Amino acid sequence: MKKKKIQIKALNPMVLLAIIIVLCAIATYIVPAGEYERVMDAATNREVVDPNTFHYVKQNPVGIFALFMSVTLGLQRAGYIIFFLFIIGGMFQIMEATGAIHNGMSLVVKKMAGKELLMIPVCMIIFGCGSCFAGNFEEFLAFVPLVLSVCIAMGFDSLTAIGIIFCSAASGYAGAMTNAFTVGVAQGIAGLPMFSGLGFRAGVFVVLMTVSIIFVMLYARKVKKNPKSSLVYEFDKDKKHDLKLEDDVNLTTRQKLVLLTLLGVMIAMVIGIVKFGFYIDELAALFLIAGLIAGFVGGLKPGEIADEFLKGCGNLLFAGVMIGLCNAAIIIMEDANIMDTVIHALAGLLNGLPPKLSACGMFVVQDLFNVLVPSGSGQAAITMPLMAPLANLIGITRQTAVLAFQMGDAFTNVMAPTGGELLAACAMAKIPWGKWAKWLIPLFIIWWIVAFAALTLAVQIGYGPF
Repeated sequence: MKKKKIQIKALNPMVLLAIIIVLCAIATYIVPAGEYERVMDAATNREVVDPNTFHYVKQNPVGIFALFMSVTLGLQRAGYIIFFLFIIGGMFQIMEATGAIHNGMSLVVKKMAGKELLMIPVCMIIFGCGSCFAGNFEEFLAFVPLVLSVCIAMGFDSLTAIGIIFCSAASGYAGAMTNAFTVGVAQGIAGLPMFSGLGFRAGVFVVLMTVSIIFVMLYARKVKKNPKSSLVYEFDKDKKHDLKLEDDVNLTTRQKLVLLTLLGVMIAMVIGIVKFGFYIDELAALFLIAGLIAGFVGGLKPGEIADEFLKGCGNLLFAGVMIGLCNAAIIIMEDANIMDTVIHALAGLLNGLPPKLSACGMFVVQDLFNVLVPSGSGQAAITMPLMAPLANLIGITRQTAVLAFQMGDAFTNVMAPTGGELLAACAMAKIPWGKWAKWLIPLFIIWWIVAFAALTLAVQIGYGPF
C-alpha cells in the first residue's frame, strides 16, 4: 500500500508575526517590569542608559485593546520605511511599463550566458561595501525586484537573489569599517576614537564576505544544475520570466533614456549617502523624481504614470504591513517596561566568565538582543553603556566590546522574524520566512564561528586602543 506523503503548508508570515505579538503581550504578565534611567551622552548627543540605575517598577501588562492598538502604532512608527517602499515600488513599476527594464534584463542575461555565476561575487561585493562603509540596509530593498528577476532568468532561485543582497549586508554590518550608525555610535558611547581599530575590522569583513560569497555561489550552482534541488522550487516554478532570450533584443531610444535614468538615480543615491548623508526621505525623493522622469521620457502619459505608480505601491503593500507588525511587538515590550528587564538579565549572564568567553558571550547577548531591537543605533544606545564598563570589569578592551556589538547587531538582522526589512524582501520574492531561515542556518553557524574566532583573537592581542 502506497503511503501518502504529508505536506506541511508554510505558515503565513502575518500569522507568524501575530503569534509573536501575542507572545510578547503574554510576557508582559510574566516578566517583571523594570527600567534604567536615561541620560544625555555629550559625546554622541543622544540619550543612553545609565548602567547603575536599573530598578524594578510597577507591572504594566498589556491589555487586549492595547494589544490591537499596537498594530496601528507599529505601522505609524514604521511609516517612513513603508512609504519609502511604496515609492520604490511605484518607480520600478513605471519603468517596467516602458519596457526598458524587461529588455534591459534580457540583454544582461544574454550577455552573461555561460558565466552567470560571476554576477554573484560582483553584486555581493558592491552590496557588502555599501553596508560596510555607509551603513546601507533598508536601501537595498530597492534592488530586490531587479536582482530577483535576473536570478530567475539566469536559472537560479529566489533564495539566491535574497542571499546576494542580505548575506552581503550582514557581512558588511558585522565587519563595518566606517558605518556611522553602528560603529560610530557604539565607539562614541564607549569613549573610543571614531572608527579606530579599522584594520582589524577590515580583516573580519573580508573573511565574512568570502564565506558568504562561496556559500551563495555553491548553492546557486547546485540550483542551476538541478532546479528541483532548490528549497523554494515549489514557490519559484510559477515565476516564469517572459524574457525571450532566443530573440534579438533591441532597446529603443526612449528605453535607453529610461535605463540611463535608473543608472543616474543609483549613482545619485551612492553619492548622496556617502557625501551628503542621505537617508530615507532624501532617497525617496530621488526615486520619486526618477520615476517621473522615466515615465515622461519613456513615452507614458500623465494618467498612465499615475496608474502604474499606484500599481507598484500595491505590489509592496504586503511588505509594508510586515514591517509595521514587527514594530508592534517591540512597542508592546517597551510600553510594558519589560525591555530593560531583558537587557539587565542578559548583561548579568556575563559576570564571572573568563575574558575570552565573556567576549563571545557579549556577542551572543547582542545577537539575541538584536531580535528585540533591530535598529543598530538604537541597540548601541541601550546596550553599550552597559557593555563598555562591563568590559573593564571582566578584563577585555572596550574596542572588543564594540566589535561584539557590531557583529551581534548584524547576523540576526537577516535571520529573525522580527526583521521587517528581511520579511519585506521575502514578501517581495513570495517565499516563506521559514524557507529562508532553513537555507541560511549553515551560513549563520559559519558566521558565528568567524565571530568567536575574531573575538578570541581580539582578546588575545588586546584589540584597542583600549
